[in-house]
Amino acid sequence: MMNMQNMMRQAQKMQKQMQTSQEEIKNTTFIGKSAQDLVSATFSGDKKMQSLNIKNDLIDPEDPETLDDMVVAAVNDALNQIDKLTEQKMGKFAKLPF
Repeated sequence: MMNMQNMMRQAQKMQKQMQTSQEEIKNTTFIGKSAQDLVSATFSGDKKMQSLNIKNDLIDPEDPETLDDMVVAAVNDALNQIDKLTEQKMGKFAKLPF
């Protein structure tokens, strides 16, 4: 069994690793795209949208539903990318030996 001082050192080390991973995620840029890259949504790792780009070909006043669907798809794609990276980097901390 580990003594208390070693456990505290280990916990501090893991805390620093978690903070580093959180910063890496926050500072990563994620670009979600719709089908055929007609819409792209750019997010920071803390899930703040930075930009939304829509190709002119997609803007049809008689078919706003397609534009709506493409925007939703691009945003969801970017958010899913953030969630996957977060799980990949932070999931290991969920299984702490303490």
